[in-house]
Amino acid sequence: MADLSINYMGLKLRNPIIAASSGLTNSVDDIIEFEKKGAAAVVIKSIFEEEIRRELEKDLTSMNMESFLYPETMDYYDNYAEDDSLTNHLKLIREAKKAVKIPIIASINCVTAEKWPYYAQTLQDAGADALELNVFVLPSDFNKSSDENEQVYFDIVQEVKKHVKIPIALKISYYSASLGAFIQKLSNTEIDSIVLFNRFYSPDIDINNLDVLSSNVLSHPEELPISLRWIAIMSERVGCDLAASTGIHDGAAVIKQLLAGANAVQIASAFYKNGKGIIENMLDDLTSWMEQKKFAKIDDFRGKLSQEKSQNPAAYERVQFMKYFSGKGL
Repeated sequence: MADLSINYMGLKLRNPIIAASSGLTNSVDDIIEFEKKGAAAVVIKSIFEEEIRRELEKDLTSMNMESFLYPETMDYYDNYAEDDSLTNHLKLIREAKKAVKIPIIASINCVTAEKWPYYAQTLQDAGADALELNVFVLPSDFNKSSDENEQVYFDIVQEVKKHVKIPIALKISYYSASLGAFIQKLSNTEIDSIVLFNRFYSPDIDINNLDVLSSNVLSHPEELPISLRWIAIMSERVGCDLAASTGIHDGAAVIKQLLAGANAVQIASAFYKNGKGIIENMLDDLTSWMEQKKFAKIDDFRGKLSQEKSQNPAAYERVQFMKYFSGKGL
């Protein structure tokens, strides 16, 4: 029987499949079901920096709208967010830790390093096995340079590291003019993992009601190459673990990310589309493939087709674009 167990961020996991932060990881019942279906760990639904700051600063007028990166989010929390969101979040962690044996990873969706980082210690004290910092910096501010946008990531890590000892993962986007060097530099900040990539909601326009909508909320299998490319390029070139996210919808996609060099994979959209039971199918596919290829454990093949080890490293680079689009075929 193939051994699917891995080490991720210093955590011993029974397999490489992690339930990513989503609305499906926001209750103890769901987390229990994820464990039964085979998930190796669960990232609970993110708490937002705005929620933390809103609770910590009861007087909303003290939040200077000029310095706050996304002040429009305060309208949402004024009208929709519950006052006890932090209490419920901590309660979820405590109850989940009692209900399951798999690691529980807390998650904070953040955009600045201001005022909230010491709350991370509260998540640690509640029993979280690790912490994922989902940094959502969309470089759309014309007054900020690329260096200023990227410095936010380092500032967040530096501040949070002051308050916690549990492993830290950094979930980032691919918005960077020098993404490879940026990922490599982040990996050397004493974090334990980088997750490639987080997912921004895509805008759409309702031409009938003249309104801006969200579209493509869930990922599609066609999006797999985005993270696959960068997992393969960065494998063996970083100082921490790598987890792949986005576009992973079946067992073959899990195998591909592992071959590219991922230590683990995070999945959410596939659960919304197919249910949590798809984990069992993915694990069966992974086991069958390993037995067919005579791999006893994941480390026997992980990274075997990374850019550094691939016999065709150009497959991850521009030459493929030239090959398929410069000829008569496409």
